[in-house]
Amino acid sequence: MKKLLILAVILATALSGCSSGRARREMPIDQRMAIANDYYEAGNYRKAIDYYIDVVFERRSIHTPLAQFRLGESYFNMGRYDDAVFEYRELIRLFPEFDQINIAYFRIGEAMHRQSLSAHYSQEETQAAIEAFNIFLDRFPFDEKKDEAISYIQDAQHTLLEKKYLNGYIYYKLFDYSAALLYLDEVIEIGIRDEIDRKSRYYAARIHIERGDQEKAREMVDSLQEYYPDTRMTTRVTRLYNNSF
Repeated sequence: MKKLLILAVILATALSGCSSGRARREMPIDQRMAIANDYYEAGNYRKAIDYYIDVVFERRSIHTPLAQFRLGESYFNMGRYDDAVFEYRELIRLFPEFDQINIAYFRIGEAMHRQSLSAHYSQEETQAAIEAFNIFLDRFPFDEKKDEAISYIQDAQHTLLEKKYLNGYIYYKLFDYSAALLYLDEVIEIGIRDEIDRKSRYYAARIHIERGDQEKAREMVDSLQEYYPDTRMTTRVTRLYNNSF
């Protein structure tokens, strides 16, 4: 008896949902768009999405481009970034002349960036974010979001740089010095004066010392003394160098 009651409730709920969806789709397109916009403006993106999807299916409606854009925005604001990217790309494909198409390009980069992981993990999303923002800058070089896009790119590039350092450090700990130097030297060559550069120079110096390469070790130690004179790393590696040669 209890099971039958549960099944009855589930069936009633399903029928209610179907009835609600059918009633929504029977509304005039202008009314569905108005309701969607009301939900959107109120921040109720979940309910707005249902109505915007209905409008988007009406490809010939004058409301379709805005519905497509706001469908992407709704997913973005809910943190459903994969869905948002899909809808923004649909907007770009179907309505390239939409008056807010620049925001769609920007949002794709922003969504990718928000999905990117720390430097300890793989960086496919970080690289994808850089590519997306570069596309945005190529298409809209004078857009008001230009500086923000550049800032995102710089942040993503720093994450990739940190990833290179971590790869080098891991190989150093595994005593694979050749592989370690491939990554550490890449960081050093960029020449950004920060903690990642300092650590890369430090471990590169240690590798050259442990290999007995006095010339390259001296070069790394000198650079640490020049750029980071008052740090423990510089003091430690200088002492190690002096005791080794």
